[in-house]
Amino acid sequence: MLCGYLQGEAQNVLTITDIIDRSQSQSPDFKIAETRRENRYWQYRNFRSNYNPQVRLISNNAGALYNNSFSPILQPDGSIKYLQVNQLNPGINFALQQPVQWTGGTVSVNSIYNYFNNYVDNTSQWNGSTFNIRLSQPIFSYNQYKWDKRIQPIRYEESKRDYAESMEAIARDAVDNFFNVLQAQVDQQIALYNLANNDTIYKIEQGRYNIGTTSLDKLLQVELQLLRSRQEVAQAQLNLQTSSLELRTYIGLRTGESFDLKLPDEIPIIIVNEDDALKYARETRSAYIAFERRKAEAESIVAQAKSQRYNVNLTGGFGLNSVGANLGDLYQNPARQQFVNFTFNIPLLDWGRRRSMMQSAYANKRLTDYLITQDEVTFEQTILTQVRQFEMLKLQIEITKKADEVAFERYNVAQNRYLIGKIDITNLNIALKEKDDAKRSYIVALKSFWTAYFELRRLTLYDFARQKYLYNPIADSR
Repeated sequence: MLCGYLQGEAQNVLTITDIIDRSQSQSPDFKIAETRRENRYWQYRNFRSNYNPQVRLISNNAGALYNNSFSPILQPDGSIKYLQVNQLNPGINFALQQPVQWTGGTVSVNSIYNYFNNYVDNTSQWNGSTFNIRLSQPIFSYNQYKWDKRIQPIRYEESKRDYAESMEAIARDAVDNFFNVLQAQVDQQIALYNLANNDTIYKIEQGRYNIGTTSLDKLLQVELQLLRSRQEVAQAQLNLQTSSLELRTYIGLRTGESFDLKLPDEIPIIIVNEDDALKYARETRSAYIAFERRKAEAESIVAQAKSQRYNVNLTGGFGLNSVGANLGDLYQNPARQQFVNFTFNIPLLDWGRRRSMMQSAYANKRLTDYLITQDEVTFEQTILTQVRQFEMLKLQIEITKKADEVAFERYNVAQNRYLIGKIDITNLNIALKEKDDAKRSYIVALKSFWTAYFELRRLTLYDFARQKYLYNPIADSR
């Protein structure tokens, strides 16, 4: 029978579920996944804030805020004189800005105030626009707002699904570490069991040698087997300590906290259909919606390349402005302020520079489309392969478990026959090796099954045992 608990002075009995829960709440990998999710959330919040109106307080100084120096002053006749300048010229703008996401422009409502004080002749003046509305609209340019609104929500949704996949990857790695400890424990149990049996056999063989019923060669062979058993016990104990430390580190267990592990001797009834697995993966996996995001990014690069052919901007505004000796004078009979500015920079001859940029963007888009097509095939093939492998592993557990029981029984029979002299030590050692190999194979099969199960959960984000989704797009709607 396979021992289900680790030996030692441990206080806590931990099942595979306990190990997974601890890993998904306090392991270093969990902290990394949690931090990455938090960062992506705030990046998304930052993107959303770009579409909201912004209230800004902007300095609007015409030149230096304060200047006291000899400066070159242009005279009416065109000559220059160096005169002492002692001036204070602060300015401030209260602005309410709203991006126009459909066109890529910006609309702003402003109140602008400028003050000028010339200390040389002790004169001062206020100038400003108590109210104006401005529009800045690039034409034929790349609209960052439009493409961000298409790409960033996909990226954020992708990050939430990636977090769910990370949690399943943590569970898979926790299972791997869990069974590493169990494998080391089984090896130790095998080594201790074999040491006890080989010690008994050595004493029996020594007695036979003393009465002359066996040869010195057989006695030395048994003694050599006993020495190997002692060496295997020492190595097994070291391996157990190492794997236990790795598990403790992975799940974030306190250094002084001891534990036992319970073997998962019950295999859940899991039915996996290939078509269902593909359906769940398409609905939940980050990689699947990443295909859409990558296509949009490629189209965005093409649009950006197109926009660089021309540089055209339209700026206009309307408001009220005035001048006065005091700030209050700006509100007394202000004059109408209006302006329009149209600028452009259109290449007439660029030796094919912009055409090469366009063709490069189109080539990259075609390459992206091809790679996405290939990745979609790989995406589906990976899931199908995992499903088929999982079905094979379920059968393998049944076979290796039966083989373990048969090999253990065969060894008991061989041992009894050896004790009565029906077989020699060579045949007994063969039975011993088969027993040990069968036991190890059973543990390896269990490990492969549980690791494959959680890998399948990661690939589909679906719990086939409980028949429920592991990712809900509404669960994290903050």
